[in-house]
Amino acid sequence: MRDQFPFAVARVTRRWRKLLDERLKDLGVTQARWTTMVYLREGGEGLTQRELASLMAIENPTLVRLLDSLEQQGLIERRPCPNDRRARRLHLTDNGRAFMEDLTVRAAKLREEMLEGIPDKEIECAIKVFHKIMENAEKQK
Repeated sequence: MRDQFPFAVARVTRRWRKLLDERLKDLGVTQARWTTMVYLREGGEGLTQRELASLMAIENPTLVRLLDSLEQQGLIERRPCPNDRRARRLHLTDNGRAFMEDLTVRAAKLREEMLEGIPDKEIECAIKVFHKIMENAEKQK
């Protein structure tokens, strides 16, 4: 069973993202873009690009391209940082907030469908397992 575990996790993750991507297609954003928006909301508006890149565990140049496209779509804006002229703080626009509300509703509906028939106790157990795996992964650095 242990040898199948990482593959099972990867399959579920890919499938879940694919289904969510299909449900968000009409919003005109790629998976990379909506994932960036989620991290920005979760990390808190006002993050710098460097802080967001670190949170997402991606390189800054990759993030810059994503932010450029989100800014062109009117979903985010970069504001000057009062303490550091070189840094920019990232904020959702009104359109970005509306987008995130829509995404949240659609994601919640999919989550309920995907977790149908699974008791809360089992979900709680799975989350504990994933937290322990992440702790172990951190030790590998």
